[in-house]
Amino acid sequence: MSENEKYENFEKAIDNSSYKGVIISPTARLRKVLDYSDATLRMKTRNVVKFDDKLARILDDMKLTMLVENGCGLAGPQVGLLWKIAVVLFGNEYFELVNPVILEADGESIETEGCLSIPSKLNGLVARPTRLRVQYQNRTGEIVEKEFNDWLARIVCHEIDHLYGILFIDKLVK
Repeated sequence: MSENEKYENFEKAIDNSSYKGVIISPTARLRKVLDYSDATLRMKTRNVVKFDDKLARILDDMKLTMLVENGCGLAGPQVGLLWKIAVVLFGNEYFELVNPVILEADGESIETEGCLSIPSKLNGLVARPTRLRVQYQNRTGEIVEKEFNDWLARIVCHEIDHLYGILFIDKLVK
């Protein structure tokens, strides 16, 4: 994505209280997305233990950053945070995953993936489950258990991998 396209997306996001159907906090700020050469992306993350205004601001920042970058998911390590947090947008469904754990994974599909931390021309085929059951907490600490299917399962799995220092290029199908 060109810098001009990012700027246009940012302008759209801040000019509206919602963008792509997602509510944008007026205090959200854009964060730098780290590229694949940054060692932070290979580190494991820590569980979030404080569910406070700081966490809410970070999740709002990540949501704005994901939208401006035209992504469908963004994990803490991608913005330099070693916390188990990720945001996901697919269609009109938006999720904030704090301390996510995959409880079940079934099925398999092989599809092309990319990543905001890897140059846009680099993508590849990755095998992922077609169904996930995930337990996570929301921004207030409430425990949620949800089933994700098909592309949404793929996106959630991709973002959870980031929380363990795994990039999609580590899982390319030969």
